[in-house]
Amino acid sequence: MITTDILIIGAGPTGLFAVFEAGLLKMKCHIIDALPQPGGQLAELYPKKPIFDIPGYPSVNAGELIDNLMEQIKQFQPGFTLGETAVSYTKVDDEWFEVITNKGTVHRAKAIAIAGGLGTFEPRKPAIENIAHYEEKGLEYFVKEPEHFRNKKVVIAGGGDSALDWSIFLSNVASEVTLIHRRNEFRGALDSVEKVQDLKNEGKIKLITPAEVTAIKGDGKVEAITVAVDGQDPYDIETDYFIPLFGLTPKLGEIGNWGLNIEKNAIVVNNALDYQTNIDGIYAIGDINTYPGKLKLILCGFHEATLMCQSVYNRLNPGKKFVLKYTTVSGVDGFDGSRKEAEKAVVKKID
Repeated sequence: MITTDILIIGAGPTGLFAVFEAGLLKMKCHIIDALPQPGGQLAELYPKKPIFDIPGYPSVNAGELIDNLMEQIKQFQPGFTLGETAVSYTKVDDEWFEVITNKGTVHRAKAIAIAGGLGTFEPRKPAIENIAHYEEKGLEYFVKEPEHFRNKKVVIAGGGDSALDWSIFLSNVASEVTLIHRRNEFRGALDSVEKVQDLKNEGKIKLITPAEVTAIKGDGKVEAITVAVDGQDPYDIETDYFIPLFGLTPKLGEIGNWGLNIEKNAIVVNNALDYQTNIDGIYAIGDINTYPGKLKLILCGFHEATLMCQSVYNRLNPGKKFVLKYTTVSGVDGFDGSRKEAEKAVVKKID
């Protein structure tokens, strides 16, 4: 059995930053995540894509942000249960929650923080016969490692930001990029649409609209796709990879059966105080929660994690006063015995 102060469900940026804030308050954390590595959507969906709204970073790759967060929390020695999903919870007594994963791992904690991002998510798949046969055999729903497509022929289907962004990015990696969309108009950032137009004019991206991919062909792996263009007979395009990017279908999974107040697939929390749910001792932070004025930004998740940890500290230490200090003044004491603080100013007499 794994015991901890705060059990965090979700190892995305919000969940990882919660470990740091809890560590400042001398609380231990353990994290459960369905993915095989920390990072959540940033690590799984777009580790190489830049993020532009992290304070102090004009631009930071998603994977780099996760690496930095992991380095930041290392001193607080969090535990991880990866590749497993939280299935059930029970209240053992007035002090402890017990959470069991789909693989039977038992966790006990004094508070639970659900930081599951979009929850468990599945890609929206095109209606193509035998599509499952080609999954991970040239059919990819996410671009995890762009180098896998180096000097390969790639067909991307979709009309949103992901399809546009990856077409742009892979135009400098793959030997050939073809973008297919069922409409002539794209629903994405204007600068991305204009960039694709420029790359098309330069011959770096082949654009086929309005059209749909109707079939995948190949002996054991993707070798070609069939395209149906309005007003034309279907024809085949040879390719090494087919990447349909039609978005994700988010699901709360088993957490949706815990008796939490749910609104539009998100967990309702008290944002006026500490982001606690309707169940005392269970919190929800980051993209998985909802409240009036909610913004699904990493920055907002960091703020919510901070207030959540303050609330848990008061819960675990009733009547004990905690004086919040700036880390620039107090430094940071890690659980590993390390001490991080600013260098002391030099005191020297001036003659």
